[in-house]
Amino acid sequence: MRSRAWPVLAFSLLLLSGCASGGPWVEVGGERFRVEIADDDAERARGLMFRDRLEDGTGMLFIHEAEEPQAYWMKNTRIPLDILYFDNARRLVTQQRNVPPCSGGDRCPAYPSDQPARFVLELNAGEAERLKLQDGAELTFGEGIPPVR
Repeated sequence: MRSRAWPVLAFSLLLLSGCASGGPWVEVGGERFRVEIADDDAERARGLMFRDRLEDGTGMLFIHEAEEPQAYWMKNTRIPLDILYFDNARRLVTQQRNVPPCSGGDRCPAYPSDQPARFVLELNAGEAERLKLQDGAELTFGEGIPPVR
């Protein structure tokens, strides 16, 4: 009986380990990041506002309906971020690195994309430099990312 229980236990542990690290993820610069998805107006407007920290290895992926010029700001954002803009082909077109928090309300500056973008990935400040990201880097979508047309 012991020999039959071991494969079941091993399989169960494998499933649990996958669930613990589960959730949507993206990969950029050869590294995987678990992401929260902001794919409607309300989620995109709130973004990472009012957060005191962003866990290592995580970020927020903003999905827009169309590829067009984008601009993000740090209103009510308490943590410095890298804001990475990607086009329809999921190629990095603009990097706004080490963007500081802003408590200035509507006086916070905008950080625009230099080219039209459809996807925006926000990571902790310093990640783009650490990964040595260059324009043209590819963003890979993993499990849990909604289909995009």
